[in-house]
Amino acid sequence: MELLNKADFKQRLEAELMGNILPFWMTHVVDEDNGGFYGALTNDLQIHNDVPRSAILCARILWTYAAAYRTFNRQVYLDNARRAYEYLTNIFWDHDAGGLFWLMDSHGQPVSDRKHHYAQAFGIYGLAEYYRATQDPRSLELAQMLFYLLEAHAYDNLNQGYIEGSSRAWKPLQDMRLSDKEINCRKSMNTMLHILEAYSNLLQVWDHADLKAQHRGLLEVFQQRIIDHNSGHFQLFFDDRWNTLPGPISYGHDIEGSWLLWEAAGLQADTALSTRILKSVNKMAAAVYQEGMDEDGSIFNEKKLDGGVDRTKTWWSQVEAMVGFYCAYERTGKVEYARAASRCWAYIEDKFVDRVHGDWFKQLHADGTPDDGVYKAGPWECPYHHSRGCMEMIRRLNPESS
Repeated sequence: MELLNKADFKQRLEAELMGNILPFWMTHVVDEDNGGFYGALTNDLQIHNDVPRSAILCARILWTYAAAYRTFNRQVYLDNARRAYEYLTNIFWDHDAGGLFWLMDSHGQPVSDRKHHYAQAFGIYGLAEYYRATQDPRSLELAQMLFYLLEAHAYDNLNQGYIEGSSRAWKPLQDMRLSDKEINCRKSMNTMLHILEAYSNLLQVWDHADLKAQHRGLLEVFQQRIIDHNSGHFQLFFDDRWNTLPGPISYGHDIEGSWLLWEAAGLQADTALSTRILKSVNKMAAAVYQEGMDEDGSIFNEKKLDGGVDRTKTWWSQVEAMVGFYCAYERTGKVEYARAASRCWAYIEDKFVDRVHGDWFKQLHADGTPDDGVYKAGPWECPYHHSRGCMEMIRRLNPESS
């Protein structure tokens, strides 16, 4: 008996992506009056345009629709990608000092003009994808500019890795936190994971020696500094010299990182490096499978510092677990990972998909009910994780690509 009905799985993913997720963000989040996209939207579709607009959301929308256009070749997706591209490069772009502002208001004025390096990474990620979709040379040029800005102002030449953020003028910040959920630290796993992700996408279109060297350096930083090889988990927060600061275990980041690191290693075409990364990511996937899964197949949010488990569920960790477990199945042939990926998707369909108002709930309480205190669309609540998850699985389940 076939382990998974791949044709059925693929059909369900395509139906969800093309019938729900992608139409939702084009229908409900586009701000026709002010340009760009609304600051926030509640689960019941109440618009909150007083909420500042984040560069992260705009860049992630850009990536989503450029990738969707490359996948499905539908003009409507390219049109929305172009809207995001123009808003990102005209409104969020600092035309004096370069780079992307952190937050803007609905009238295009900076609310926070700092240059979080996490946001610059997503700018690279989205711009590189837009270039892949359109071959627009300006998008590649801007992605390259962001790369060199990060290398000039974020890279730690003494200790390696990347610091968290800069002021508008690319000077050091006292408080570098991305959000109040994190501690104020000089370096974080999260920022470096998404810089790696961005550099991986840029390498697809710009195989430059500078980029390839820094991309490889990031893989080494993960191997040598960020992954706890004893536990199979990421360490999250660090000072300049890589002393670990207190932090939880993030199961969603662990399983997301397991497949992003593996994909990144493949771009280096170095067998010895890939062998080392393979051992690490297989242990990470196993750790999440053994420790981070609830009985219903979903993924816990995190293990807290006091040892307790945060049993809330976030949309991004579930969909990253689906991809991460299926990638682990592809690497190892262990059928339990394929079943885990299928169970994640079943849980998503049952609990996260909003059958009334569209798209997905972004967070569930421990009892599986939606948390209406979390936006459906907002500064962090975006279409990138679940759109990417669907597209990744569609590609992996396609017999023609195997």
